[in-house]
Amino acid sequence: MSLRFARLFTATLIGLSASATVLAAGPQLVWRGDVTTARGVVTDVAKAWEKSGKGKIELQPFNTASGIDAVVKGSADLAGSARPAVGAAEQSLTFTPVAWDALVMVTYPSNPVSNITLKQLHEIYMGHITNWKELGGNDAPINLYAVASPGDGVEYSLRRLLFGRGNQPVAAPRLYVNVAKLEEGVTLDKQGLGASTLAGASSNKKVKILSIDGVAPSVSTVSSGTYPLYTELYLVTNQNDPKSAEVKEFISFVTSSQGSSLLRSHSLVPYADGMALASKDAARRAAIASAVGTRANAGQAMTTPTAVAAAPSAASVAKETALAKAQVASKGAKAAKETKGSVAATTAEPSKFARVVASVSTTARMGFAGVRSEAFTMSDNAKVGGRFAKVHGDAVTVRGKPSAKAIAAAKPDASEKSTAVATPKVAEAKPAKAAPKAAAEKSSASRTYKVAAGDTLYSIAKKNAIDVNKLRAMNGLKDNNVRLGQVLKVGAR
Repeated sequence: MSLRFARLFTATLIGLSASATVLAAGPQLVWRGDVTTARGVVTDVAKAWEKSGKGKIELQPFNTASGIDAVVKGSADLAGSARPAVGAAEQSLTFTPVAWDALVMVTYPSNPVSNITLKQLHEIYMGHITNWKELGGNDAPINLYAVASPGDGVEYSLRRLLFGRGNQPVAAPRLYVNVAKLEEGVTLDKQGLGASTLAGASSNKKVKILSIDGVAPSVSTVSSGTYPLYTELYLVTNQNDPKSAEVKEFISFVTSSQGSSLLRSHSLVPYADGMALASKDAARRAAIASAVGTRANAGQAMTTPTAVAAAPSAASVAKETALAKAQVASKGAKAAKETKGSVAATTAEPSKFARVVASVSTTARMGFAGVRSEAFTMSDNAKVGGRFAKVHGDAVTVRGKPSAKAIAAAKPDASEKSTAVATPKVAEAKPAKAAPKAAAEKSSASRTYKVAAGDTLYSIAKKNAIDVNKLRAMNGLKDNNVRLGQVLKVGAR
């Protein structure tokens, strides 16, 4: 061996040793979670993290439930999830959104079907559409695939959009342990159909991604919100982790310019780039609910799917109004001295939903001075021309003294209305002058409310007659999660 070669060989060894020392710097972090977040968010970012000499990250991609459970128990420092926190056990963890991804439906490449509507997708999962010919395809059964874990991020987020709740049972007999295995099953089945994400499936040439209502999933359609089935991807952490400082530094690295560039390379939208999507979320959910016929759900509250009532004719509305008047009259109010009515004008919204609020107060004899009624209407003005699509009525009678009961008691359940629609203030009828002060004070909402078992943000808003958006804003809540024993402001101080 020549002297020159020996020197070069020695220098190379020293360089490799120095590189190994740099890569070994910093503690090792353990990440475990769903394949979706592993493929789109963590893998390449972890390599860049290690290359920068900040430490090593051990990746354990499997599924959502296993990752979150590992963070709870302390066997992992981070988890990946395509859904927010669900259930009491996860409330102590921190779910940090880092990117936006598209929930996509994948099928066999040669399948002639290229587009599917939200309504058709809903009906497939319910088991009402079972043949591809109903979608314009071949006369063959639809083999629907799903991930077995009930807490899987992709499945949970998709079902929450389609049904208003993430734990909705569906007609999917073919179950897999995670999205990657589901995609493998679809590549072998010409009649297969299943849910994945754009970040994972876009690079898989063995599956075909379907458009939804004529909109193909892409970075641009997700960024603009025109593709309806988008979702957040989260990194899940535990503040009690002994390596929490390093964990926070890694999350900052993910959201940095370098990390964001890597996310975009996987067809993801960095979370900061899609902040407008968060403000559009309620309108998006309302539009999906209208399309598929379920109740809109903007948060964690579980709502039982129900068919949307068809818009009644003007004659039926008139009949209901007459019946309501007859019921009030039957209580004994023989002569009303004064009748006041007010109708708030319909307000057009981006979601195309219009709301008409009307209230009537009647001043009669002392025994019926507290008779009030209210009609609340929500309709799709673009489709039915302002006719009533839903009417909720309520009449309250208090004998012997005027009533100061809040009209809010007649409002519909918060889970039935879109939180994207700006709620016009209802003009409450003024109580009779003789109304005692104590009765007026009793009608006001409590100033604070302590969260009890079974409470959701929506049920609390309903109990205290307050709009759920206002309740969230008053308490500085970033999402709809509440904790047992938490004290919430429910009224102005």
